[in-house]
Amino acid sequence: MTIRVVLADDQPLIRAGLVMVTAVRTDIEVVGEAGTGLEAVQLVRELEPDVVVMDIRMPGMDGIEATRIITADGGGTRVVVLTTFDDDDNVYDALRAGASGFLVKDMALDDIITAVRVVAAGEALIAPKVTRRLIEEFAGRPRNSAPAAEPRPIEGITDRELEVLTLIGQGRSNAEIAETMVISGATVKAYVTRLLSKLGARDRVQLVIIAYEHGLVSAGGTGTV
Repeated sequence: MTIRVVLADDQPLIRAGLVMVTAVRTDIEVVGEAGTGLEAVQLVRELEPDVVVMDIRMPGMDGIEATRIITADGGGTRVVVLTTFDDDDNVYDALRAGASGFLVKDMALDDIITAVRVVAAGEALIAPKVTRRLIEEFAGRPRNSAPAAEPRPIEGITDRELEVLTLIGQGRSNAEIAETMVISGATVKAYVTRLLSKLGARDRVQLVIIAYEHGLVSAGGTGTV
């Protein structure tokens, strides 16, 4: 099955590089290119791609607002945010807008292609640099500052599920969680599935946000439980 992709970036060279890399892949097809957030929204509604690779900073409507509209439309298109990172302070906003992945432009192009495949398969992916940025942002907030939206409750989960949620918030992979907790990979997957169901989370990215919002991760990257 071919993964249909829309590229949204106001820099033609970035789009050209991604088009060149995907051209030799038989499982990925770039079906449209956009230079603004508004164009991205219009293309998604017209073409119904599987994945949008979305820049944040674009003229007019930015990538965060475009992501919010695309995910709210409920068409099934998933968004991978791709940014220069060092210039952006919008990681949390992009994830809350519904992005299923957050990558940085200094990643190898092959890694970006792998991320597209992961997201298209229904998983989520956050670059390690981004996980650290989220931790720093939440650790730097005043204790009495409120999040952008009321965090969803985490009552009803077990101590072991809370431990898994904390490790997810630290950016750990399933394999790393299995090693830390001395359990099998299949057991980790079962825990993640239950957390998604109990917390009403769409994917792993939302679990990361929930962990941050509830203070399960500190600036040092360690859980509070």
